[in-house]
Amino acid sequence: MVRTPLTPEERERGERLGRLLRAARGERSMVEVAARAGISAETLRKIETGRAPTPAFFTIAALTAVLGLSMDELAARCALVPEPLSLPLPVRMAG
Repeated sequence: MVRTPLTPEERERGERLGRLLRAARGERSMVEVAARAGISAETLRKIETGRAPTPAFFTIAALTAVLGLSMDELAARCALVPEPLSLPLPVRMAG
């Protein structure tokens, strides 16, 4: 089976996922977190660096459980939408 190339948006989503997981790992070692999730440290390294932008669902489920993350929150933060601006949105007045 030939895998279709990833779009730039899909690559960015993978990089965003990696950054979020890396931040959640904090000071814990990559080896410790990977072992507790049942994956190799190399797999975790590839996910965190964006070199594995489409990891398996069960890999992410295991990592979120170990890191204490919500799958819903992680999915929302990795969605293919631009990052929200830091400026407040204008408020529409009724009437």
